[in-house]
Amino acid sequence: MLKYELQNIISGKSKTSSGNLIQTITCHLGTSKESGIETKEGKYATKDEETQKLICFINQEYLWYNKDINESNKIGEGAEQKVYLCDDKLSVIKLNDSIFYLSWLDYFHNLLLHNYFFPDTSYELIGFTIIDNVLYAVVKQFFIHSTEMTNLNHVKDFLKMNGFENKKNNDYFNNELGIILEDLHDENVIINNETLFFIDTVFYLTKEIYK
Repeated sequence: MLKYELQNIISGKSKTSSGNLIQTITCHLGTSKESGIETKEGKYATKDEETQKLICFINQEYLWYNKDINESNKIGEGAEQKVYLCDDKLSVIKLNDSIFYLSWLDYFHNLLLHNYFFPDTSYELIGFTIIDNVLYAVVKQFFIHSTEMTNLNHVKDFLKMNGFENKKNNDYFNNELGIILEDLHDENVIINNETLFFIDTVFYLTKEIYK
């Protein structure tokens, strides 16, 4: 059953080809059935506390991204991430501070779900960096060229065939799986040679996925 398969991926019981480091960090932070990290006292840690726990793990495992990032290669920047074209023009590097998520754990869940549903544009976690005292995850992704404008009705039809119902604007929900998928506007879904490519997604888990 698909729901059980996703549960195993999120918990790290089933390994993925592109998400091993993501799964490792997810397990380290402590997968739970709710957003946030549960403390020994049974309370959920704040995101700042979670960030400090993540930084300790990064230091321990030498996960800092130490390569220079050429600012002249920046091709986009939004509220949640900075995007740079790699020198080979085949991939992009994205710096994400998880601002869209209540916790870093939620962000890593998003990466795992994206890689499962959209493997053609899977994320590879290649490290972390700090800019102006803000922690960013550094991920790498294939660069997809747009060959035509995105028709959001085609996006809606595609997602409906895969169990995601449109709730409002560019937000969707899969009732069977208990997964929310948001922010699928025409810059986050690209068409290349009549094929849809989902390059930026915002997945959220609900309690239903664990039932």
